[in-house]
Amino acid sequence: MYAIVEIAGQQFKVEKNSEIFVHRLEGEPGTSLEFTQVLLLDNDGKIAVGQPLVENTRISAKILDHVRGDKVVVFKKKRRKGFQKETGHRQDFSKILIEEIHV
Repeated sequence: MYAIVEIAGQQFKVEKNSEIFVHRLEGEPGTSLEFTQVLLLDNDGKIAVGQPLVENTRISAKILDHVRGDKVVVFKKKRRKGFQKETGHRQDFSKILIEEIHV
């Protein structure tokens, strides 16, 4: 059984006991969450496609940790001008555990 769910503006394919990284969510590690924006549900071969959401379906999850992603280097250069600029960015993520898919 798996589901396509929208979390923090992005869509993820989730299964029971899977761990995923999503954009930083509010809450301390150990906090329980519920997501109701389920877009698609595959229940042992029976596929339910939401229009736009699947009714009476929710996903239970728990925040495991807050982490930071790899550094992304942004390098700007203008040729023949001697201009070079290098900056970096690290995105904040939350690692969550999908506990149950309630149908």
